[in-house]
Amino acid sequence: MQVTVDNLSSVKKTLHIEIPENEITRELDKAYNELKRKAKIKGFRPGKAPRSVLETMFRKDVHADVTSRLIQSSFIEAIKQTDLNVIGTPKIDPPALKEKTPYRYDATVEVRPEIDDIEFKGLSLTKTSYTVTDKEVETQLEMLRKNVANLQKITEDREVKEGDHVLLDYEGLKDGKPFAETQRTENVTLKIGNGKISKTFDEDLIGLKPGEDKEIKVDFPQDHFNKKLAGLSIDFQVSLKEIREEILPKVDDAFAKKFGDYKNLDELKTAIVENLNQGYDKRAEQELNEQIFSNLLEKTEFDVPESMVEYELDNMISDAEKSFSYHNVNMADMGLNRESLAEKYRDTAVKQVRRHLILNKIIDQEKLSLTDEEQENGIREMAANYNQPVDQIKKFYSENKESLEFFKHTLLEKKAINLIIDSSEIKDVEPQSEDDKPNKKKKAT
Repeated sequence: MQVTVDNLSSVKKTLHIEIPENEITRELDKAYNELKRKAKIKGFRPGKAPRSVLETMFRKDVHADVTSRLIQSSFIEAIKQTDLNVIGTPKIDPPALKEKTPYRYDATVEVRPEIDDIEFKGLSLTKTSYTVTDKEVETQLEMLRKNVANLQKITEDREVKEGDHVLLDYEGLKDGKPFAETQRTENVTLKIGNGKISKTFDEDLIGLKPGEDKEIKVDFPQDHFNKKLAGLSIDFQVSLKEIREEILPKVDDAFAKKFGDYKNLDELKTAIVENLNQGYDKRAEQELNEQIFSNLLEKTEFDVPESMVEYELDNMISDAEKSFSYHNVNMADMGLNRESLAEKYRDTAVKQVRRHLILNKIIDQEKLSLTDEEQENGIREMAANYNQPVDQIKKFYSENKESLEFFKHTLLEKKAINLIIDSSEIKDVEPQSEDDKPNKKKKAT
């Protein structure tokens, strides 16, 4: 068998494969002999049908089967001969098989890029020292207050004003007729000013009193998030039923007990501080990682195989679809589909593939491996993050070997990142702007 390689790029090759005539003849003879033994043909005893008859009746099927087997075996042999590190699925458009002549076909493949050793030691990195403030704790407490607030009917005779909560019924008509997207809905609660339906809708409710009706015309913009309403004019028939006020609970020990096994307010505050600190630790870690990859990507040039980008992109889109589904959001209503998401996420997918390839190179370069203890710790950390028993996580991986290998490789990537961090010069710095942190630096207690 002869194999030649055309380099389309550093990560894309075309293999020209030629299978000799005698091998074609041998495989066809083998196929027809097998068919002769099994075929039941009218007018012939089993195993006695002439090959000419078999060729007339089954030539197309036999050639297709032989072609498939020849390509499968020859492609594997061609990869061994060329020693290519092939990834993804080859693109093959097989020609028709002809007797008494060699069989030639082309296979276009992608290969893992060859990356020179990466000098990752001695990077200059900065780590932001975030500190939880009293103001942040108070903000979190205020959010918790709103989560358990009660809405009570206002008994005084007054009009709706900005910031009120209202209870109402509505129906939106399009060209004077009922419209599915704005069908009659009763007992809707909304806050004036939030623009749940639209800012115009809220503004036109101001001044209305309970028991009154009003027609409100809303012209939805062309870029409205619900594409089924974008650019439409809808006439809403509104009946205001109640004005309600938000009653916030007092922040005390009784309030704290509503959110878990907290004995008093101090314990709740401590939990809030711990949660915020965990968030800041994760943020600082992400910022370090961004600096690392920014440095390494800048000095490490290589082509990225499209199949790896497509694989990463498909995972990202699947995650986005799951997120939309979890939040009961229809992608079509948002004007989104897999094609638009692919366009949106492509650059991120390319960057992610580059990061994985760099980490893989460092893993190989430094001969990194996992100890049993490191794998065990990784499983325990995952169990804690997902609030699942350790034994259940282990059982899942024992039954899903491919997932286990992916998990182990993820741990190896983390090990590579930690090695880079340990080999870097890290300077602790304060947050740089008001957007990063408030000025007050006293830790909450």
